[in-house]
Amino acid sequence: MRRDYAWAQLCAWTKTDALRKHARAVEEVMRAAALRYGRGTEDADEIERFGLAGMLHDADYEAWPEEHPARIVAWLREQGESEVAHAVSAHYTKWGVPYENTLDKALLACDELTGFVGACCHVREGGIMTLEPKSVIKKLKDKGFAAKVERAEVQAGVELLGVELPAHIAFVIEALRPHAAELSILGRPAQ
Repeated sequence: MRRDYAWAQLCAWTKTDALRKHARAVEEVMRAAALRYGRGTEDADEIERFGLAGMLHDADYEAWPEEHPARIVAWLREQGESEVAHAVSAHYTKWGVPYENTLDKALLACDELTGFVGACCHVREGGIMTLEPKSVIKKLKDKGFAAKVERAEVQAGVELLGVELPAHIAFVIEALRPHAAELSILGRPAQ
């Protein structure tokens, strides 16, 4: 599937800027995850698959929250993207879909954490440019901060990938930095 076709579908179902930016953020982190945890630069198709999974994982959430992710999973299968559809199904932990490959594991490990890192950026001067893993870990312990983030999914994802949480947080931060302006994660203004 071409990226522009996938993006058009996302935009048809997702109208808010915040959810589109989350899709873009997870797309970029997942592309980096393909390089880090997947087969690397020798597999351009894998990089695209990882990126599509990141972009589309919540595509139906805004329009049909009670059906999420059933509609996007069905659409992906109709498009012949069964591997991406499986990863999106597995990321929704309530379905209990098994994690069969690195794509599935990476989406779980990157989705919630990417959103959480973005939230951390919004409350600090310097945003993503000055954010460090220890600050994110501290905020993860504060259950009142970004309370909707499923912390258990963050932990389960890093365990599935076999990585340490601080290292994975650093990876997510580094993957997001080049896209800081587009994603509006440059932080709050200096006071």
